Amino acid sequence: MRAEVLSVGTELLLGDIVNTNAARIGQALASIGIDCYMHTTVGDNEERIADAMAASLGRADALIVTGGLGPTQDDVTREAIARVTGRTLIRQADLEEQLRARFAEFGRPMPEVNARQADVPEGASIIEQDWGTAPGLIVQHAGGVIYAVPGVPAEMEDMLTRAVLPDLLRRAGEPTQIVSRIIRVAGVSESAIAEKVHDVWETLGGETTMAFLAGGGEVRVRLTAKAPDAAHAHELVAAAETSVRAALEAAVVGVDDETLEAVVGSLLLARGWTLGCAESLTGGSLGSRISSTPGASEYFRGSIVSYATDVKEDLLGVPGWVLEEHGPVSEPVARAMASGARARLKADVAVALTGVAGPSEQGRPVGTVVIAVAGPLGEVAREVRLPGDRNTIRTLAVSGGLNLVRLYLLEAT
Repeated sequence: MRAEVLSVGTELLLGDIVNTNAARIGQALASIGIDCYMHTTVGDNEERIADAMAASLGRADALIVTGGLGPTQDDVTREAIARVTGRTLIRQADLEEQLRARFAEFGRPMPEVNARQADVPEGASIIEQDWGTAPGLIVQHAGGVIYAVPGVPAEMEDMLTRAVLPDLLRRAGEPTQIVSRIIRVAGVSESAIAEKVHDVWETLGGETTMAFLAGGGEVRVRLTAKAPDAAHAHELVAAAETSVRAALEAAVVGVDDETLEAVVGSLLLARGWTLGCAESLTGGSLGSRISSTPGASEYFRGSIVSYATDVKEDLLGVPGWVLEEHGPVSEPVARAMASGARARLKADVAVALTGVAGPSEQGRPVGTVVIAVAGPLGEVAREVRLPGDRNTIRTLAVSGGLNLVRLYLLEAT
């Protein structure tokens, strides 16, 4: 069975509100094995909403519509459903009385405009409202079904769980389960990953799919399996994960919630080591990300933000002649920063970041970043050229620093 999601609201198109409803519905559909290939957003216009509904029903067996069930003039989802299904809107007296009673519970009279919420397409079923005033609708049409629920997230969630999902399962017949797993990869570009896992892609059966999502200095490889039961779906995902790990080797950071900072923390704890930082262009972002992991106090010593060149010399002990001869954005300076942070913070391992985030070049091209790690295994350093604007370069630099620490710690095993 296939379903689609239609989100109604001009505020969504303008970006005034983030569409969390579509994400939640997508997750819910996947959890019960209902395929969802398309999400659509449309503004508060009856004709365009009806056109979007007709298009969705032409592709899918079920359509979940959120929003446009309120009492104001721009709430026209009911009218759009009537238009696309060729039905008449009928005001239901009992529903209107329920609305008036609800307002009475609130201790105020009902504005007459709210009576619109008692207008129901002929033959539709009502989803009772437990939270607000807008009832939901279930309308069968041309072999498919339309579910209309409020756009308020709490009201949507209540109706989705209580009415929509059970009805979908009943219509779908034999249930299926969809299981997904995210494999987090760092230090390798999206295209290089795709190349490395090409053979895995080719051998995946129709029950398992793979997708790539890049951002924030990592690439997430999403594996999704569909099977009659959860156990089989988990087996399919596990088999695909084993193949992907074999293809990508040490580039694999972890799965699902195993972020770079969390994995680095686990590796430090396993060895009984502590970590310190020296930061220039990132201005404390690296230390902030490390300390965001619960329990970081057990291994994180702190970070020295040596943004100015003279601070690198005064607080980290970077020799003046090294700064003068090589410049603040250089491998020798990054190594000296890491060594200095290790000594000043009394850490087993230290990582240093220096670079040019922009907008001006400052002696090196914008995006030039040097990362160094110092520890019991000696020192390692890496110079990279990162793309994007100032904030993007800083974000990627933090991820690059964490990944170099991770690789360093893996060498210690």
